[in-house]
Amino acid sequence: MFNKVIALIDEANSQDPNNELHDGKSFPKERLYSERMSEMLLRFMPNADELMKIAVRAQHIERWKSPRSDFEMNKQGYHQWRSALYIFHASTVVKLMQQAGFNETEQNRVYEAVAKKNIKRNPDSQLVEDVASLVFIEHYMLEFTRSKPDYDEQKWIGIIRRTWQKMSDDAHEFVLAGNITLPEPLVGLIHKAL
Repeated sequence: MFNKVIALIDEANSQDPNNELHDGKSFPKERLYSERMSEMLLRFMPNADELMKIAVRAQHIERWKSPRSDFEMNKQGYHQWRSALYIFHASTVVKLMQQAGFNETEQNRVYEAVAKKNIKRNPDSQLVEDVASLVFIEHYMLEFTRSKPDYDEQKWIGIIRRTWQKMSDDAHEFVLAGNITLPEPLVGLIHKAL
């Protein structure tokens, strides 16, 4: 069942019309993201169970189907989009889990984690958040800074601090122990923020 649902998630994410270059090759953006999430989970919590491996792999499943442009381009619209995404991703992976034969209890556990229910109180939701934050820092933070040239240093310090606050103490220790690659041009700013 586990292999089947992972294959279904990968098949869905392989349909992403957006591509990203990595090591000179082009990949469907969300397929590459999901593989980075799984790889980070293996580094951060190698003993995670299969349900958490599913939740992490499906964190952004079919994200292109719910574009940011469907919501108002302001802070409130951004938060509405994020909340809608959590439900969209969680509902999508549960449908695939049903196809693969997982029971309702298993589906609910993954739903809660992917929907980010009770972060800080639900260890599954916190784990998904931790892995997403670690992947963001290692793979996407630099690109994000380049996409926002109008942001000043104080804005970036705020973003870095908010990312850090979302993470658990275990994730903090993982970063501080040098277990992820920080984006070299941002190391000074990250140190200043933290």
